[in-house]
Amino acid sequence: MNNPQNLKEHWNKAYDKADNQLGWFEENPTPTMQLIDTCKLEKDARILNVGVGTTTLIDVLLDAGFTNLIANDLSNLALEKLKERILKSHNYNLNSIVDDLTKPIVLQNLESIDLWIDRAVLHFFLKDEEQTAYFNLIKKIVTKDGYMLIAVFSLDGAEKCCGLDLKRYNVEMLQNKLGNSFKLINSFNHTFINPFGSERPYVYTLFKRC
Repeated sequence: MNNPQNLKEHWNKAYDKADNQLGWFEENPTPTMQLIDTCKLEKDARILNVGVGTTTLIDVLLDAGFTNLIANDLSNLALEKLKERILKSHNYNLNSIVDDLTKPIVLQNLESIDLWIDRAVLHFFLKDEEQTAYFNLIKKIVTKDGYMLIAVFSLDGAEKCCGLDLKRYNVEMLQNKLGNSFKLINSFNHTFINPFGSERPYVYTLFKRC
């Protein structure tokens, strides 16, 4: 499953169903928006949502007046569904990038990202080299005084998601990966209740580039 093509097929198959049938579907991304609100970003800030899937967060960001959104996922099917929905609902042509966060081709050429948003992607990267590539990308493209928001399964969170093994985190582990170039602004624990009624403990974090 570590083969990128196999992973792409895995996620395309996962997204070949209604959004509310996905185990990670969240109708109202309230915890995420609470952290974003504290950033006090300009409405034209460059916001990159990685592993975006078909999230409702894009809708909510547009409703909040943000105008410069970039969506990334490994699944081209998820991005196509998201783009179509957003174009229909908001008349907004979403900038979408199909790319692998652990072997970025297009993403590494982005510049001056003001806010990096990752909700439940990092924990799929089990190998040290995958994690290193992920955090190196953040350090490369997030601008000075920019923000990084990560919501990831906490140490007492699920061990698998969508049939894949996970690496779980706490705040200290994330800070160690980021090093001194990012400062923790806020963090909290949040138990997500998925569409099937199961509890999924997360840790939400917001870091600022020094």
